[in-house]
Amino acid sequence: MTMKSFFLLVLGFGVLLAGAHANEQSELTRRAKIDALIAEMTLEEKAGQLTQFSDPGDITGPAPSGSRDKKKRKLIKSGVVGSVLNVVGVENVRVLQKIAVEESRLGIPMVFAYDVIHGQKTMFPIPLAEAASWDLDLIEHSARIASIEASAQGINWTFAPMIDVSREPRWGRVMEGAGEDPFLGAEIAVARVRGFQGEDLSAHDTIASTLKHFAGYGFVESGKEYNRADVGTITLHNIILPPFRAGLERANARTVMNSFNTLNGVPATGDRYLQRDLLKGEWGFDGVIVSDWGSGIEMIEHGFAEDERDAARLAILGGSDMDMESFIYAPKLPSLVRDGVINEALLDDAVRRVLNLKFDLGLFEDPYRYIDAVREETQLFTAEHRAAARKIAQDSVVLLKNEGSLLPLSGTESIALIGALADDKDTPLGNWRARAVRNSAISVREGFEAAGIDFDFERGARLEIGEATFGSEIAINVTDKSGFEEAVTAAKNADKVVIVLGEDALQSGEGRSRAEIGFPGVQQELLELVYDANPNTVLVVMSGRPLTLTWADENVPAIVQAWHLGHEAGHAITDVLTGAVNPSGKLPMTFPRSVGQVPIYYNFLNTGRPDPNQPVFWAHYTDEENAPLYPFGYGLSYTAFKYSNLRTRKRDDGVEVSVRVKNVGDRAGAEVVQLYVHDQVASISRPERELKGFQKLTLDAGESSTLTFMLTKKELGFYNARGDFVFEPGVFDVFVGGSSAAKLNKEIRVHFALD
Repeated sequence: MTMKSFFLLVLGFGVLLAGAHANEQSELTRRAKIDALIAEMTLEEKAGQLTQFSDPGDITGPAPSGSRDKKKRKLIKSGVVGSVLNVVGVENVRVLQKIAVEESRLGIPMVFAYDVIHGQKTMFPIPLAEAASWDLDLIEHSARIASIEASAQGINWTFAPMIDVSREPRWGRVMEGAGEDPFLGAEIAVARVRGFQGEDLSAHDTIASTLKHFAGYGFVESGKEYNRADVGTITLHNIILPPFRAGLERANARTVMNSFNTLNGVPATGDRYLQRDLLKGEWGFDGVIVSDWGSGIEMIEHGFAEDERDAARLAILGGSDMDMESFIYAPKLPSLVRDGVINEALLDDAVRRVLNLKFDLGLFEDPYRYIDAVREETQLFTAEHRAAARKIAQDSVVLLKNEGSLLPLSGTESIALIGALADDKDTPLGNWRARAVRNSAISVREGFEAAGIDFDFERGARLEIGEATFGSEIAINVTDKSGFEEAVTAAKNADKVVIVLGEDALQSGEGRSRAEIGFPGVQQELLELVYDANPNTVLVVMSGRPLTLTWADENVPAIVQAWHLGHEAGHAITDVLTGAVNPSGKLPMTFPRSVGQVPIYYNFLNTGRPDPNQPVFWAHYTDEENAPLYPFGYGLSYTAFKYSNLRTRKRDDGVEVSVRVKNVGDRAGAEVVQLYVHDQVASISRPERELKGFQKLTLDAGESSTLTFMLTKKELGFYNARGDFVFEPGVFDVFVGGSSAAKLNKEIRVHFALD
């Protein structure tokens, strides 16, 4: 085929596609177009479609001077780049897309990717905080807004959601996930994918989502970033994989990212079982698997690959379709095919997946569909988006303690507002703040001012020394206590104290593992001095992970877990503290009493010696309790809820569970009603409790409601060591309540086969 006839073929298909609605495109036409492209491609062009690299310098300015950036531009023009990441803004995207479409031989458009994790320009709460809302509609709406803003800046692919289940608060990336539970994680995965991708992925305001990290990244040993993971197949199939299944089967996520870690000795990027046998084989995934940043070449450091050529071989054989920033596919795959080391069909399959993604995004119909200067001007950081950010921030706050009804603040008392984080406009933005402007969040101090609260502010102590940056370690203040005296004086002179302590945004996230998870630096000492000066102290905790709050729980009468809540943090926190909003958040991760308990989680397997009546020889610590400080699913309200009338009824397809919930307080409030199940006897030991349903409802004072759940084979079964789903009839315990420590329970006998 000559180049002229090929371009006529491409043009002909383009006309066909342009004349049909995206949802009505003929699959046969698409397949023929892709087959024609693949047939025309050289090996170098095929390998190029499987190559993704980062921002090639100042795009709209002078030609890049660095040799690496020059090479990137040249590669795009040569048609051997499938995707670019970290290029943002319609003019920047236009420049590179024009090179790819109008100057390369085949004119294949590129996909533009970015880490849109909890917002693009408008920052929402970090994902772990959003998970604390247990509100799937709000979480989906958050992702929808992020998609609108990202696509308005030319982006059409995000590396989110992170759905790694993790029981490890020392691991900084827990801030990016949904916590420790596979059921909650699966529901949130579905919500976030639907928010990003919408109903039509080819629409100009939707973006492709990525389920990450496949698999086991949340189980890295000792909570240390990039570390190995070593888990059994029962844990793999029942805890780690369910959110991935849900995101694919129920929301049709179009891409999956493999992970940095080894799983049972094999780097995930080269893991045939995970990627080829399971994901692409058994599960039938037809989308794109992309490596994490440089994870392909890092297989050399793992001792799994001999050199770059070997790493490329292992990655493509393992099932990794697109190489992100390793630069091993483009230079190494063509010769591997020519030398007969790998079959060209492997490249063709991977290229087909990448081209399918580009069709899904509508890029063959219009390569410039995400390039709209008007949208970039009008759809970023809008009042509507900020209002949505405030709402979900309010619902993400968790009230951990409120003795003596210290909260809400009355509005007539004088307040001492203390802590560097109370005046911090950057930390609330969180770790992955995309294109948010630095120091643009509403601080707690500003929230107090806007609410008309009578307060005096004292910093007390600096949290860090110098400027915190994404690419450097933070220097924590461990010596400077120069502001302590003023803070203590302010506390003594106030009716109540609100002290805001915790982590800088860049103390959690990727590369931010911590061996100790208490308050960094001199903050704990400041807290104790302030409390001694005025016991009417409210502690507000800003963090990206569960912290050890044992001293505070034993002493401070009121504690609020405020996470990193995004742009509207200060307003949302003030809304909760003043009672303008009744807190309803519930913990998505267990809070330990001490770091020595970690990993600690609610859905544990019992031991052969659980009995605390034994004097010594039972499963326990000699210097710490077994129980957590705050359990999974826990969170208080300014009102109270009573659970009663737990009933079960056999149905054709399972067991119906109903429960009556009444607001027995004096104000309206929202409650997350949680359903847990325990399989008493099975072919493998089953967890003491497993979340199998939840509903969030709002009740006025004195109002009650009866909620109904269904337990089917899906909820009562499990995966065996081979990954097969099984259901075994037997006796089950059902627990319903406001946390994983729910006491209301009923035993059910399921001795019939469920359809």
